[in-house]
Amino acid sequence: MNFQEKVFVVIRKIPEGKVSTYKEVACALKKSKAYRAVGNALNKNVSKLVPCHRVIKSDGSVGGFRWGSREKIKKLKKEGVKVKNGKIDLGKYLYKKH
Repeated sequence: MNFQEKVFVVIRKIPEGKVSTYKEVACALKKSKAYRAVGNALNKNVSKLVPCHRVIKSDGSVGGFRWGSREKIKKLKKEGVKVKNGKIDLGKYLYKKH
């Protein structure tokens, strides 16, 4: 299994209404410094089965998304995640059980 596939396995575990960070995903893969590589892997995703929109920056900022930040925010809000001033409350929505 290549790195991208491993990232996708971890991302699929994030439940609806929760988010994780690029760094948390990298740590789950035992690659704590590979958070940019996680973002690059997610940017190449074309499957609706991999909820890339649930991965955000460590400071709670929404971060990038293949179809734009507005679309990412729209998807998160649809799942019940509150986004205020472009940020998400990690204390409330962070999923850490990878």
